[in-house]
Amino acid sequence: MNNRVLGQDLAVSPVGLGCMGFSHGYGAATEEKEAEELIRKAYDLGYTFFDTAEVYGTEDDPHHNEKLVGRALHDIRYRVVIASKFGLSFDKSAGKAPYPLIPDARPETIRRSVEESLERLNTDHIDLYFQHRIDPEVSPEEVAGTMADLIKEGKITHWGISEANEAYLRRANAVCHVTAVENRYSMMARQYEALFPVLEELQVGFIAFSLMANGFLTGKYGKGQHFDAATDYRAAMPQFTDAAVEQNQRLLQLLNDLAAEKSATPAQISLAWMLNKKPWIVPIPGSRKLSRMEENFHASDIVLTKDEVAAIDKALDGVGMSAVFGGSRVKRR
Repeated sequence: MNNRVLGQDLAVSPVGLGCMGFSHGYGAATEEKEAEELIRKAYDLGYTFFDTAEVYGTEDDPHHNEKLVGRALHDIRYRVVIASKFGLSFDKSAGKAPYPLIPDARPETIRRSVEESLERLNTDHIDLYFQHRIDPEVSPEEVAGTMADLIKEGKITHWGISEANEAYLRRANAVCHVTAVENRYSMMARQYEALFPVLEELQVGFIAFSLMANGFLTGKYGKGQHFDAATDYRAAMPQFTDAAVEQNQRLLQLLNDLAAEKSATPAQISLAWMLNKKPWIVPIPGSRKLSRMEENFHASDIVLTKDEVAAIDKALDGVGMSAVFGGSRVKRR
C-alpha cells in the first residue's frame, strides 16, 4: 500500500474512511460498540485517514461522530490522520432533511469549535482541519489567518476548505497554505475537475466525498427502493427515483462492463477512475460494512492507464444521466 501526499507533506492512505454515516445521513446510527469496532477494523485493513466533523451527529447527540472517532482511534492516535471540520450548523426549522446549512467562520466561532473538537476527539491536535462551507460574511484572508494562528499554537497541523472554489482558494492560500480541498466528486458530478489545474499549481490535495453519488454508482439500488425520509438523506436525492434509475441504465452498464474487464466491482471502478486520474486525489467512501470497506480499500490496487481514464471520461461525456444530489442549500446567518 502506497501512501498519498496531500499538499506538501501530509501522508495518508490512498483511500480514507468517511465516518459520517455511522452517526447520520444514511439511516439510523450504527450501534456505538459496533461502529468503534468497524473503525478499528478499517485501520487493520490499511486505512490511516479518517474523516469526521463537529456536526455529524444524532438527534440525541449533535456531536456524536467526533466522540465515536476519538474513542475508536485513541490508542493508535499517532498512527492515523484525523480530519475534522468547523463552521457549519443545520437549520432544522425547515422540518425536513437534508436540512439547509448555515455557515459561520468567524474567528471566535473557529476557536470555540477547535477546542470542543479537540476534547471530543480526545487528542491534542487535529491533523487536517476543514472549513466546512464558505461563509460569505467572513473573508478567506481572515479564516486563513486564524488557521495560521492555530497551526502556530499546535492545535492543528494542516487546514483545508470543503466545497472550495478557485477564487476563495487562491485568496486563502496566499495567507496560509491550504493542504487540501474536500469537494463533491463522482462520475455523475465532475464540475470540480475545472479546479484540478489550480490544485496542481498551488500543491493542494483533493479529497473526494459523495464519490459514488451517495451509493448509486455501486449498482446496488434499483427501482422501488425505499429510504426512511426521517433519517436517510437518499429519500430526497434525485438519482434514486425510479425515473432516474431508468435514465441511468447506460451509465450503470458502462460501470458493469468496466468492472468485468478489470475483475472488479462497479464501486471499485468508480474509485479507481479517480485514483488513477491524479496522484493527489484521495476518496473517502463511507461504508458501514466491513466487506465494503475492504472492497473500497482494494480499489487502489486497480491500475488504469492514462488512455483508459481518458476513454472513461469520453464515455461519461456521452452518457445521458439523471440529476444527482448536489448538496444542501446554504443560508446566510
